[in-house]
This record gives sequence, structure tokens and C-alpha cells, in this order.
Amino acid sequence: MKKTLLVLALAAAFVPVLAQAEAGDIVVRLRATHVAPDESSNLGGQTDATYGAGTAAALYGSAGAKLQVGSNTIPEIDFSYYITKNIAAELILALGTRHDVKVSGAGGLVAHDLGSVNLLPPTLTAQWHFMPDTMFDPYLGAGGAYVLGMDRSLTANVGALGLPIRTDRHAFGAVLQAGLDVNLQDKWLLNFDVKKLWFNTDVKLDATAAGLAPAGYQKIDSLDVDPWVISIGFGKKF
Repeated sequence: MKKTLLVLALAAAFVPVLAQAEAGDIVVRLRATHVAPDESSNLGGQTDATYGAGTAAALYGSAGAKLQVGSNTIPEIDFSYYITKNIAAELILALGTRHDVKVSGAGGLVAHDLGSVNLLPPTLTAQWHFMPDTMFDPYLGAGGAYVLGMDRSLTANVGALGLPIRTDRHAFGAVLQAGLDVNLQDKWLLNFDVKKLWFNTDVKLDATAAGLAPAGYQKIDSLDVDPWVISIGFGKKF
């Protein structure tokens, strides 16, 4: 019996320790991140309010036209600092995420493909890790995001005319987060993460060249982008 206990103790001593978190730990993660906008648009209604009733139907083919924002998958890196073994602060960084922007439907004077925008969305969250000392460690988080429009120019092509459109340079929004760290050996981990962001941007058109008044950049939509951000990757504790 004593020999059996000794063998088990020795075996346990040589098993690599799972990547359990402690206060002061830093975790670096690399993830593949899918950004899927869940937009809400009032393009037709706002265009008519700005330029007069019937303008949206003439330009877009429908008074109820909306802006549609495409999805994208990008690489992402994030850094977590454990204030305690249960509480961590996470800074999420990513390359710019480019999204195609289109007008819904068909018809009208405007080509429905408006181009794309490139957004940089650094995000900071505070997390509660429920079971940091176990292999499966679920967590919830909340925080905020700052969205920088690195390329925010679109174009409404009306025949040979290219009418410029732009979105806001800066936007701020709230973030909710849920995820799971799978603690592995030698301080490695797998990570699964879902975030919901809420932010909006004004969309403005300069239709001066088309003879529409008022001249200059005028608001044609207040676009709620509100993306789902879904990530999977791996990390290392230091």
C-alpha cells in the first residue's frame, strides 16, 4: 500500500501543472475573430428628411432603403492582467477590420455598392473568472470600445458622378462579453469568446454635384452597427 501511494505521489509530481491564474499574471492570446455587424439603418427615411420626400425612392429605388454592412474575419491579439485570480482586465487589439457597405434592394439612380470602410476597434473589458483553478474556466465581462475610422470614405455612384459619403472618424460604445478559457499544461490555454458591441455612426452625403440642396455634407443615416464579435484562439500565461 505504501509503495502504491509513493508511486502515485511521484507520478503527480511530474505531471505538468495546468495554466491556473494567479494575481499578477499576464495572459497573451492570439485569436481569429469574426466581426458580424447587426446593423440598424434608416437610410431612406433620413434621406427624405434631409432632401425632401421622394428623394430616397429616386436615389435607391425604395423609400425604405437601408444600409447593409458586410462581415469580416481578422487576426487579433489581446492582453489580460489578473488583478486577483478571479478578476482580470483585458485589452483587445486588432488589425483594422474592413467591411463592405451596400444599399439594400435594387433600382434607383445610385449604384448599390458604396465601397468599404476600415475600422480599428480597441476594446477594454473587466472580467469575472468563475473557476480559475479548474481546466474549464468560464468568464463574463463588460467594458467599452473606441472605434477609429481609418478609412471612412464611401461613394454613391450616380452615372458618371461619384458623390462622396463619409462616416464618423470616432465612435464609442459599450461591450458585453462571455467566454471560456480551457487551461492546458505548461501555462497554455485555448480560448472561446463572444462579444456584443454597441456603437453608431452618422453617414453623410455630399450631393452638391447632383444638384441636390442643401449643398455640402448632409446626414442621410444614423447607422447602428452593433456587431457580434466571435473569437477562437490560444494563449499563454506569464
